[in-house]
Amino acid sequence: MASMRDIKRRKSSIQGTQQITKAMKLVSTVKLQRARANAERSKDYFHCMYDTVSSILKRVGHIEHRYLSAGTSPRKAVIVITSNRGLAGGYNSNVVKLVTRHPEWKKEDLVIYSLGNKGREAFLRYGYELRECHSDIVEAPVYADAMALSEELLRAYAEGEVGEIYLAYTAFRNTVSHEPVLLKLLPMEQAVESEEKTEPAAIMNFEPEDVEALDMIIPKYVTSLIYGALMEAVASENGARMQAMDNATSNAEEMISDLALKYNRARQGSITQELTEIIAGAEALG
Repeated sequence: MASMRDIKRRKSSIQGTQQITKAMKLVSTVKLQRARANAERSKDYFHCMYDTVSSILKRVGHIEHRYLSAGTSPRKAVIVITSNRGLAGGYNSNVVKLVTRHPEWKKEDLVIYSLGNKGREAFLRYGYELRECHSDIVEAPVYADAMALSEELLRAYAEGEVGEIYLAYTAFRNTVSHEPVLLKLLPMEQAVESEEKTEPAAIMNFEPEDVEALDMIIPKYVTSLIYGALMEAVASENGARMQAMDNATSNAEEMISDLALKYNRARQGSITQELTEIIAGAEALG
């Protein structure tokens, strides 16, 4: 049985850890509120862009376009959005598993664009090819960062370096619900058809010609998807960290209660032993 000193030392250590988890939970709660508001504001733009692209594709029907047909390369570019820090439960590992455990993908065919240090570390450990690592983007996402990454990916797609582009991130449903999502960005036709959303009626006319219109709007569409995913991922990260720290605080409270009970029992046993020794000594003297 552990001594009273050991129990007291361990209890003090857990209490210190509990104070840290409480503070981290409060910080994550504040960040979550701000990130959730930003994610909700970006949804309107994403939905508008989605409706516009859907309407154009329904309007033009079958058309030969570089963004609507699969590339010649068998390689796939995958944007993976994780965090730069841990202590967020399964937030990072769940996104990584979407890629590493995909039943139809081979490691040698993938080019990983990692946004976040945790994803970069995981894919390096598994031996995947890393093309870019933009760890700073996930701290405070801005549209310009999403646009720069979109331009790099579209260049690689146009030059035949990759034949498909995917996006892996954690979608924010609500404070306690975050869902890992794997979304196909290009080729465009398949990406739009895979969305679980009712497509609007084709009620729009557009200028210039269809090919020129798609050349202009699809890059904006891809950028909006990346930006929207970044905003939702940040909200999901802080929500996951808030939950993890709340669970850690509750577990620490249970451990402290258990150690307090063990300490009291050890103390009671010590007192009983001392009394027994005093009584035995008094009887011996008598």
